[in-house]
Amino acid sequence: MIAVIDTGICNLRSVTKALEAVGASIAVVRTPAEVAAVKATGLVLPGVGALRDCVAALRTTRLDATVRDWIADDRPFLGVCLGMQALFEHSEEGNITGLGVFPGQVVRFRISPELKIPHMGWNTVRFTQPGSPLAAGLAPEGEAFYFVHSFHCVPADQKLVLAECDYGGQFCAAIARGRCFATQFHPEKSQAKGLQIYRNFVTIAANV
Repeated sequence: MIAVIDTGICNLRSVTKALEAVGASIAVVRTPAEVAAVKATGLVLPGVGALRDCVAALRTTRLDATVRDWIADDRPFLGVCLGMQALFEHSEEGNITGLGVFPGQVVRFRISPELKIPHMGWNTVRFTQPGSPLAAGLAPEGEAFYFVHSFHCVPADQKLVLAECDYGGQFCAAIARGRCFATQFHPEKSQAKGLQIYRNFVTIAANV
């Protein structure tokens, strides 16, 4: 069972359909009590739009504490796009305080004027943690995934970086620590390779 957090601003249908496509049982959750009730082995935090709204929704429902506790217990977690950015201490987008699960910042792209912001479309992701279970079946030297974002994460600890991408310079495209994973790209928009990410996460959650 995979619990998917509904913050009210996330691409919920796309994510749940992708998880179902790889064989997962899904429960959409909106409160800590619902997370506990479904007895999930994996927790997914998707998000699109403004990080301020995502973090505010988590705090209003008290799911911010649920996410922190879940990751602290090393239970399988996957953040997607804003679900990755929310894990850090601070974001330049609206000058907001994140959940503070990991030290680091979320910053706006500072790139050459000829490159458009947001960074939108397909780009090559290179995995930097050999043997990561989230990247099983994917080529470490590069796979194409779909991005839509104007801000990117800068972890204080480089060892947290699971994957990198180049858009006017290298940036962190995914993170991993223990059974906590998060991607800046959208696996649910990334066709077969994206489904492999979700399949791998479901496998991780099934083997807890």
